[in-house]
Amino acid sequence: VQLQASGGGLVQAGGSLRLSCAASGRTFSSYIMAWFRQAPGKEREFVARISLSGGSTYYTDSVKGRFTISRDNAKNTVYLQMNSLKPEDTAVYYCASGRYSYQYDYWGQGTLVTVSS
Repeated sequence: VQLQASGGGLVQAGGSLRLSCAASGRTFSSYIMAWFRQAPGKEREFVARISLSGGSTYYTDSVKGRFTISRDNAKNTVYLQMNSLKPEDTAVYYCASGRYSYQYDYWGQGTLVTVSS
């Protein structure tokens, strides 16, 4: 599985961005998909994940109510809609896939999100 993340950029605080992650292969719907992020000088952290069918989602507390993860299995793509962005959301965002919610085997290359104050 190869993952290609896109959609990052520079946005003012309070603005919105939508990240996309396109996956190769025909087994996309067999994988849990997730987004992680890594801010400068910090460790990578979990942001959100979505179940195989998209019926179940889970978010880290800091993004609840602002971010929405979704997936389109027909397009082999997972999305992260980010609203009400804050400067502390600035990071490189990575998509990942795995068979289990606690283990992700495949990672995208990352896309940079910069939120200015």
